[in-house]
Amino acid sequence: MISKGNCSRLNLIVRSCYNDKNNSGNENNATNSEGENRDNSNLATVSSADEKPDDNSDNSPTSISNRTPTISSIGSSYNNFQVDSFKLIELLGPEKVDPADVKAIKEKLFGYSTFWVTKEEPFGDLGEGIIFLGNLRGKREDVFAKLQTQLAEIMGDKYNLFMVEEPNAEGPDPRGGPRVSFGMLRKEVSEPTPTTLWQYVIALLLFLLTIGSSVELGIASQINRLPPEVVKYFTDPNAIEPPDMQLLVPFVDSALPLAYGVLGVQLFHEVGHFLAAFPRKVKLSIPYFIPNITLGSFGAITQFKSILPDRKTKVDISLSGPFAGAALSLSMFTIGLLLSSNPAVAGDLVQVPSLLFQGSLLLGLVSRAALGYTAMHAATVSIHPLVIAGWCGLTTTAFNMLPIGCLDGGRAMQGAFGKGALIASGLATYTLLGLGVLGGPLSLPWGLYVLICQRTPEKPCLNDVTEVGTWRKTVFTMAIILVVLTLLPVWDELAEELGMGLVTTF
Repeated sequence: MISKGNCSRLNLIVRSCYNDKNNSGNENNATNSEGENRDNSNLATVSSADEKPDDNSDNSPTSISNRTPTISSIGSSYNNFQVDSFKLIELLGPEKVDPADVKAIKEKLFGYSTFWVTKEEPFGDLGEGIIFLGNLRGKREDVFAKLQTQLAEIMGDKYNLFMVEEPNAEGPDPRGGPRVSFGMLRKEVSEPTPTTLWQYVIALLLFLLTIGSSVELGIASQINRLPPEVVKYFTDPNAIEPPDMQLLVPFVDSALPLAYGVLGVQLFHEVGHFLAAFPRKVKLSIPYFIPNITLGSFGAITQFKSILPDRKTKVDISLSGPFAGAALSLSMFTIGLLLSSNPAVAGDLVQVPSLLFQGSLLLGLVSRAALGYTAMHAATVSIHPLVIAGWCGLTTTAFNMLPIGCLDGGRAMQGAFGKGALIASGLATYTLLGLGVLGGPLSLPWGLYVLICQRTPEKPCLNDVTEVGTWRKTVFTMAIILVVLTLLPVWDELAEELGMGLVTTF
């Protein structure tokens, strides 16, 4: 939808194109004529020819010669077409900062006591904004707060001001820290768009699919109880004829507790985000849950619907969701391990392949310590369904904490250490996922998921320079270490030594 400002710009472009064509035609007529009288006579001849068409072309040679295009006129038309094309592209793109406003801001906003502007450059993904380069004349946080207040007084609620690291800076600021610059964008360009009705519909459909995938996971966990024809169809690659799915209906009720656990972790994750965002007056979009038949869900995509004020807010909101989901997952995982050794609930236990515990070094070691050598050194292991729910929740949380793209870990990395650190950690994470070092067989689908849905880094904060503090960096670093230990598979030699399953070596 084209805004009112764009409509006015469209009218100017149309008028400009019309005037350019008229001016081009007048220049050609002036060049081909020998004076004003001959030009007027030619116009009269053309007018009379238009009013009374004549089949005899010899009677009006002058009018025909004036209409014959020359090489210069064709070149001029082509150049006008190029200019008009660029104008149209500019119209369809985001609305840029008004040059008159830039001049007024340079004169009234910046100065000797705040920030001395030496240069201006385009700012934003499409160059729709302006970034002011120069020299800072005070403490960056105080200067930024003062400039924001003065900008509101000068321009009202028209622009957003960003304090960012100076691009291609030759060195740090003499006062310490990076050199800063100030970028400016229109509010309607820089602020996120509201959630539409179709997005709500898509979110609802994805949530229903996630419920289905969670129930499917609960049914699959009862593989030792399922009918043989169903098990053969899902495990034998040569099986072609599908079984009667009505055979799975009796197992739905027993699959619901596990499905509730998987969905509960995802809902806890999102509640954590919203509880951290609410006191900071940051709006979040409705979560888009992504179904996954292996873990129940990839997690959810939650977008920021407000511009974040600073990097501390970005780190806190990004980490709150994974921490909440991990707390619930760890609780279910621990309780499930304790119930797995309780004879009173033996009827609720399910048989799972012992290879499951080789998928995570950290979770496998914890399970080995809780269940013991005898229970783990077997082809199958009897565990409570809560162990599976907690395992899936912790694995999904660990994947979402990877420092890459727009995942929670990527946002936290960008807030804690900057965009440069995010690029480096993203390349390393893509490499480890591609080699299967993190996540084992789950690395490929997760890598594709990130590439398709979450590869773009988060947009900068209003204050994208001020550091987040040592303790936030420490907490995030410790979380990344736990993520790596959770997603690192157990190699065969260690699994055999620890008694985690029956490993056959050739």
